[in-house]
Amino acid sequence: MSRLTRVASGPYAPPVPARELTAVSADGARLHVEVHGAVDDATAPAVVLAHGWTCSTAFWAAQIRDLAADHRVIVYDQRGHGRSAASPVCSTDGLADDLEAVLAATLAPGEKAVLAGHSMGGMTLMAAAGRAGFREHAAAVLLCSTGSSRLVAESLVVPMRAGRPRTWLTKRILGSRAPLGPVTPLARRILKYGTMGPGSAPEMVEACARIVHACPRRVRYSWSKVLDLLDLDHAVRELAVPTAVVVGTADRLTPAVHARALVAALPRCVGVTELPGIGHMTPVEAPEQVTARIRELVSTYAVIKEGA
Repeated sequence: MSRLTRVASGPYAPPVPARELTAVSADGARLHVEVHGAVDDATAPAVVLAHGWTCSTAFWAAQIRDLAADHRVIVYDQRGHGRSAASPVCSTDGLADDLEAVLAATLAPGEKAVLAGHSMGGMTLMAAAGRAGFREHAAAVLLCSTGSSRLVAESLVVPMRAGRPRTWLTKRILGSRAPLGPVTPLARRILKYGTMGPGSAPEMVEACARIVHACPRRVRYSWSKVLDLLDLDHAVRELAVPTAVVVGTADRLTPAVHARALVAALPRCVGVTELPGIGHMTPVEAPEQVTARIRELVSTYAVIKEGA
């Protein structure tokens, strides 16, 4: 689609998928899905990656490139993002419905996969934790740079003391209807400040800026309202599969307080990784560390399909 302005070369350029398909969610929403890597190898473990707010499948380019060598990597665009059509339904139930639709469309009955979600993608996994489709297919979970509630109140985007003024201003900034416009030097500086660590390389900032700026304004605003009211604390306690947590110590959008709360609430937490100096965009800012954590979960918990 014309709104896709992702980078065309380098490590953050999305690889060409081996297969593309459309998954249809419970309410009829149509979701763009890509399958990368060993699609015909029955012994290759499956990994499913769910991106965050204002992003797309392109966000996982580094993980796809690495994992596709010996995994079947499944990525999809959340509704309204990337190549998935916008929908009037924006809710955590909708996110869970969409994930179930993707799992059903790409995995065999009973087949297990490691599921990784970044930011809103992590919230997607939490929202789906009690669903039959999730429990059928989830071998283990990685939650990257995410939280289950109080996102606006705990955000550090506005450099003020915690309290009502900071929450009010943060809500206005994150929920702004203003267009982001083209990716300019100023736009890159703003995005880097709000979402990335101070040491982020220019190519990382460029890749993230192009992805975020490609998200339609109405989609960005609609999902900001969902995140503002997010309360998935109850769902975290239903996430019964082995779950690892990753967070950057310089994350302003979902600071480490969220990761620590998740660790305390998860029934089967198998470790938390705090990445020094890394911001909110962990899969882009620390691709090797995030990919290694996914590989570790696969090697420990993945189950090969029957008949392999």
